[in-house]
Amino acid sequence: MASISDIYGHGAADKPELNNNFHVDYVIHFLIPPKEREEAEAAFIQVIQALANAGFATEVRPGGDRASLLIFCKIASEKLLRAQIYRSRLQDYLYGIRTTAPPSRKNQGGVDVDFDSYFADEPVSEAERLRLAYLLITKPRAEGGAGITPKGTLGESSSPAKGGPGARQTNVGTQNKFVASIFPLHDHAFNRAWLRKWSTKYMLDAADLDAIRDKFGERVAFYFAFMQSYFSFLLFPATFGFFAWLTIGQFSWIYATVNCLWSIVFFEYWKKREVDLAVQWGVHGVSKIQLARPQFRYEREAKDPVTGETVKIYSPFRRLSYQLLQVPFALACVAVLGGLIILCFSIEIFMTEIYGGPFKQYLTFLPTILLTVFLPLLTGVLTNFAEQLTNLENYETQDDHQAAFVQKIFVINFITSYLPVFLTAFVYVPFGKVLVPYLDIFQITTQRLTGDDKTDHAAHKAAFQVNPHRLTQQVIYLTVTAQVVNFLTEAVVPYVKRKVFKAVKDVSEEIAHRGQADHLTKDVPEEAAFLERVRNEATLDVYDVTIDYREMVVQFGYLSLFSVVWPLTACSFLVNNWVEARSDAMKIAISSQRPIPWRGDSIGPWLTSLGFLSWLGSITSAAIVFLFRSNTFGPDHSPWDIKAWALLLSIIFSEQVYHTLRGVVHYVVDKLDSPGLQKERAERFALRKLVLAESLGEAEAEKAMGGAGVAGPGVMDGEKITREAVEAEARELSAKGQDTPEEVFWLRQRGPSESVEVGRTLIAEFTVANGNGNGNNGNNGHNNNTNNKSTTVPTPVKEL
Repeated sequence: MASISDIYGHGAADKPELNNNFHVDYVIHFLIPPKEREEAEAAFIQVIQALANAGFATEVRPGGDRASLLIFCKIASEKLLRAQIYRSRLQDYLYGIRTTAPPSRKNQGGVDVDFDSYFADEPVSEAERLRLAYLLITKPRAEGGAGITPKGTLGESSSPAKGGPGARQTNVGTQNKFVASIFPLHDHAFNRAWLRKWSTKYMLDAADLDAIRDKFGERVAFYFAFMQSYFSFLLFPATFGFFAWLTIGQFSWIYATVNCLWSIVFFEYWKKREVDLAVQWGVHGVSKIQLARPQFRYEREAKDPVTGETVKIYSPFRRLSYQLLQVPFALACVAVLGGLIILCFSIEIFMTEIYGGPFKQYLTFLPTILLTVFLPLLTGVLTNFAEQLTNLENYETQDDHQAAFVQKIFVINFITSYLPVFLTAFVYVPFGKVLVPYLDIFQITTQRLTGDDKTDHAAHKAAFQVNPHRLTQQVIYLTVTAQVVNFLTEAVVPYVKRKVFKAVKDVSEEIAHRGQADHLTKDVPEEAAFLERVRNEATLDVYDVTIDYREMVVQFGYLSLFSVVWPLTACSFLVNNWVEARSDAMKIAISSQRPIPWRGDSIGPWLTSLGFLSWLGSITSAAIVFLFRSNTFGPDHSPWDIKAWALLLSIIFSEQVYHTLRGVVHYVVDKLDSPGLQKERAERFALRKLVLAESLGEAEAEKAMGGAGVAGPGVMDGEKITREAVEAEARELSAKGQDTPEEVFWLRQRGPSESVEVGRTLIAEFTVANGNGNGNNGNNGHNNNTNNKSTTVPTPVKEL
């Protein structure tokens, strides 16, 4: 097995087999279960035939075990690839993503298109090639694709719903049953340079993001762009938080206000920034071209009344009935996860602050053990349930399905991440004295488990005092210790687990086949190292950018909601995120299969989550400042001393301030210019000019667009009006019987210059008339001499 040191260690750059992908576009990991060999063999033949019909050349090699094959795919014809790219770019133009259409005989004046020159001017990126190749593999056969998708999908763009027309099993589903994964190969030369470069840089620049986009697609590039913007914005709250920690202290309304303003500015900035990036990367509006889900099940087919195309329809009312299940799902999450967290929270309070019996030093770890064991288990069950519920909602496109799934995942993560702090801030501290007597149930349980009947728990209960530092300690743990643990879980544990499982698997296979003759085909020496690397990549996890987005959004929530408790929160996140960006890059390069380079024009539904957390942070911070800033609870820490009306008023006031600030910031940010917006305006101007040139000709288009030497769009000066011209025009109209007053009205003045001349003459007459009426005798003689002529308005010939 090719290890990390083999690929990224010293001297790896000199090994061609570790830096060459043999022109492979995709690898299909095809399983051959021993008990289903005949069925798998038939499905394998179907896969090869489908790939050939779709235009792929294939090569087959043995997998990393005795029960799988590796099918290497490459688009066989450069002509086919160019046709797919041309079709994709034309679709982008039709949907308004591109401002210029790809060249054709029509838009080039009937001249044949020089595609070599076109693709030299607009070269195909690696991400674009891989994306279109993947679509060609997964698209339904009816649309020219191979219809191959990883197992668990049906391999068609849509399939009949239960009871719908044609609701029957197809051999497409059978062939995909054995497809474990479809993945592109890593470019380890790029990965090696990528990791080395990032390890020596503090800030990422536009070139780094462009490199990620060209290799892994815009969807991954948007995550790193968000990460970089978030990291840059953290510099201010980290600096201000450090200053506040030294001078102002905790629970400061000044810090809460500044932090709220910061979250608003960042949110509004990123909304503009992602549009700017989408324009610069040429994907603005690409979400309009949504990918069909292979799992979509339609009920009937009908003709689109606008386009006349046959479309597949699923009842929106049936989908709504499933969407309404999100309410009981959210309640179930609160009940299950919230119940577990409240139980462990209560046990922890009892063990650490009330219980004084034997084994206390061990029993204090019980809540941690319970959370460690049951919280991931319950979270996994609820996540699977959320996925099943989203599948029941049966969305037609991948984007709609992903947005609905993210909403449910956000509910789960909100409970697991923030509920413990909410319990401490708004339950334990205010109502600790009231709730402690109800913890007797844990006293009875511990007495039975330990056999201790002598310890006076009543004395401990009477001596109980609410720990005012518990909230601060909890926030510090979640923003520092938990971040370190998460890094180890994300970056180190998967690698160790994979190495252990690989070692166990090798030993098991060796024992199972000991004494048997090895009839497996041996690798060709010049391919051996390459194939070993591919087999290693086939065992890696699929990279899911949603997980990384979730981590950053949860972290943003800690900063918005609870940093008023510990102002150094942003300092911790600043350090963590510098490491996080590099660890995420390492995760993509080493611990995951190379992601499919999907396009995207934003961070998707996570933007809504950011806005929600920013708003909730204004309310939570106001409540925490009110409760903890002064001696709100009185000398005996009684919740009855809390002025509920004042707490409610502070919350309402802070929310109104939040909305006011957000409106102001949105207005200011919206007025700022950016390279992306400049590019968009330039492209729109060029498009208008092109359309006018095609309709009016180059010269007229230049005039209409306000070109050089032209005052601007509008009516141009006509010929100089003369008596002969008027007579000729009038005779022509009279001969045609069109010398009506309406027609003659527009013959009196020709062009702006004639209107100006008549207008100036009229103004001069007004001056004379007003002067005479006012008795300005000193000037009348002069005016009468110079403006003696009456105004002559050109008249029709009939009147002359």
